[in-house]
Amino acid sequence: MTALGTPIQGVTLYSFTRAFHGREYDLDQLIRKTAAEGFGPGLEIIGFSSFRGFPDIDDHFAGRFSDLIDEVGLVRTSLAVNADIGLRPDKLMDQDELIAYMRRQIAAAAKLGFPIARVQISLTPDSMEALAPIAEEYGVTLALEVHADQYASHPRILALRDRYEQVGSPFLGFTMDWGATVTGFAPSLLEAYRRRGASEELLAAVVALWDEYYEQGPPADQADHGQRFGRFIGLSHQYGRPDLGIDLGINGTGLFGPARVDDWLEIMPWVKHVHGKFFGIDENGREPSVPVADLITLLVDNGYSGAVSSEYEGWHWNHWQSPFEIIRAEQVIQRAAAEAAGSRMITDAAEARRTLDTHLSHAVRA
Repeated sequence: MTALGTPIQGVTLYSFTRAFHGREYDLDQLIRKTAAEGFGPGLEIIGFSSFRGFPDIDDHFAGRFSDLIDEVGLVRTSLAVNADIGLRPDKLMDQDELIAYMRRQIAAAAKLGFPIARVQISLTPDSMEALAPIAEEYGVTLALEVHADQYASHPRILALRDRYEQVGSPFLGFTMDWGATVTGFAPSLLEAYRRRGASEELLAAVVALWDEYYEQGPPADQADHGQRFGRFIGLSHQYGRPDLGIDLGINGTGLFGPARVDDWLEIMPWVKHVHGKFFGIDENGREPSVPVADLITLLVDNGYSGAVSSEYEGWHWNHWQSPFEIIRAEQVIQRAAAEAAGSRMITDAAEARRTLDTHLSHAVRA
């Protein structure tokens, strides 16, 4: 019988992008606020959006960053890195170019003290296999993000899982993103469209279409995904708001994935990190579109003791509420769910560091 997991509470600074872009906080101030508000101890950062010149990190900056993290009592969990195979205007990167590009970012993660690098779906099974010895060289676990419109039982994800099993490296795994297992169109986004003048008829039709897709389950392939995307665009034209079409398609299919919670069991032994993706908290203190409690229960029941980075995605459209208050409320749900499942969320930095080290040192449980 699997022992209950004790997930580590944490946050990604991505949740506060609006405040960062608005220059309300610089990076140091945002890290200090994260610690002071008790959103940690786990800290996730996106490399390219937070570190000037990334992935080139000089020794002085790396030392100052490490000192700051130690001073405020946070624990580095994951550095989000990019697999931008389309950087050049004339052609996609070939395999050798991609591996070299990823090596620089993995080296930066190690220099900054992050034990995990979140990587992206652009990386194929062949790429991940080629990166395994580089990850081992730097001591950085590569956790490929399973993000809508992908999902755990998607053929591309299963192909990666099967290759991981063949390679047998504990430095390869996944980042579970809760956006793949959403249960409803986010009310905060509907409110944002309402504030942009969308009619109630259009919004009702959007919700009905998303609910239809939820009943059908996630798209079987990219063609199915494309058809769903197109239907959201069609609704925008039908109701006289063609300007909202692409936006509705991106959000309806690319942020709100309709897979079921237990779909994550397909890859659970390989989950190294979790993006606690959510979109808002209602007046009753609940997340109305992401089953946060069920997802935490799944993690606890399956022995997961890695970090959960609360990832508030509603900042893209919600400019009328504080992301800090919203993160605080979502983490209350997480802690309550862990306790209800017979465990707890780790909030002590020293315990979190020890637990994360153990979590990442374990070989994959096939």
